[in-house]
Amino acid sequence: MTATLKTVSPVDGSVYVERPFAVESDVAEALSTACRAGEVWREVPVDERAAICSRAVDAIVAVKEEIAQEITWQMGRPIRYAAGEVGGFEERARHMIHAAPGALEDIPAEKKDGFTRFIRREALGVVFVIAPWNYPYLTSVNSVIPALMAGNAVILKHSAQTPLVAERYAEAFKGADLPAGVFQFLHLDHTATERMITAPEVDFVAFTGSVPGGNMVETAAAGRFIGVGLELGGKDPAYVRADADIGYAVENLVDGAFFNSGQSCCGIERIYVDKTVFDQFVEGFVSLVNDYRLGDPTDPETTLGPMVRTSAADFVRGQTADAIKAGARALIDPGHFAADKPGTPYLAPQVLVDVDHTMAVMREESFGPVVGIMATGSDEQAVRLMNDSRFGLTASVWTSDDGAALAIGDQVATGTWFQNRCDYLDPALAWTGIKNSGRGCTLSALGYGGLTRPKSFHLRTKI
Repeated sequence: MTATLKTVSPVDGSVYVERPFAVESDVAEALSTACRAGEVWREVPVDERAAICSRAVDAIVAVKEEIAQEITWQMGRPIRYAAGEVGGFEERARHMIHAAPGALEDIPAEKKDGFTRFIRREALGVVFVIAPWNYPYLTSVNSVIPALMAGNAVILKHSAQTPLVAERYAEAFKGADLPAGVFQFLHLDHTATERMITAPEVDFVAFTGSVPGGNMVETAAAGRFIGVGLELGGKDPAYVRADADIGYAVENLVDGAFFNSGQSCCGIERIYVDKTVFDQFVEGFVSLVNDYRLGDPTDPETTLGPMVRTSAADFVRGQTADAIKAGARALIDPGHFAADKPGTPYLAPQVLVDVDHTMAVMREESFGPVVGIMATGSDEQAVRLMNDSRFGLTASVWTSDDGAALAIGDQVATGTWFQNRCDYLDPALAWTGIKNSGRGCTLSALGYGGLTRPKSFHLRTKI
């Protein structure tokens, strides 16, 4: 009897999608097909790959309103924001398509009489992409489009919470006349996913998810000598200096902390504020948080939807309760949000002060609508606090002093450093993390490095 994938919607607890999981014969066929298709695809000129991928992007953008409904029902994002994900998907996809010719062109060595020497970027073969539910198109496009543009075949395993995303990709690529087998998807359980990583046909694994998930991927790939790209989330800090535009910082940091119910790998989870503007910042922050409307995400008036599942909301509830027991003060009254109900994924946002780094809420990833705010007395103290973390995905400073922003950024251990911005991926820049936030990079021209191998040509032209 074939096991079944069931996607339970956080909107109302109903089963929104039901699909059979792939069985071993499905996996074997997909791998064999990918290997054969990849051998042909790698010979297709880059401009032809670009035309096909561009048509697929067009097809997804054309149905963004339908996709928005699917995102809302699968993972709970308010419908008023859901279509925006397709806009971000398009931005990243088109940038990486445009960047491919330059990133993949031969790299010449200096001239040497009697020789032709250059380095060619060669496709790896089969790329296995494992994508999460929280930004289902934005996370997957970082690997899917560049892998195809580099000449690889792709097999996508999307989260069981967002399986329709994989099916949308397949439909778009088929309509764009991508050769059969170059892109495939499989609905896999955890055991089958782990076995897939060990398959000799797989040449690279691109994983976005939790630290435990990343450990599983590395363990399964150990000894295979293949590349593994890991994007594992963060505990991203922000530092508000005394010279910041406080109103602007408040507006952007509230959004950075609570958009998508805080379920963002690069969302703001801890904030350090110069003590001279601490009270002003906190007052404005709390006022704006209280303007959120928590409720049914299919209602266009809702600005904060449910978390993806009750267990995720309960984790944040527990982290918050533990901090309060340890001396933190909660500044948001959950009663202000009528939809907040224990035992459901509907969770009110929370702002904590009187926090410190002995509390898990300031150390461990929350991945939900809670943020701790601490006062600081200097840039040096802020840097020390920002670096006091096992994560290092993004960090930000809010200041009118450009020189200070650069100087502080040089001292902070992070993959991306922002000034007066947060919770954003610029496709022209490498998306990367350090420490437990992972390794490798996607996006930018550098994102093609892990999806290809260098092959040196050393040709003696005169004997």
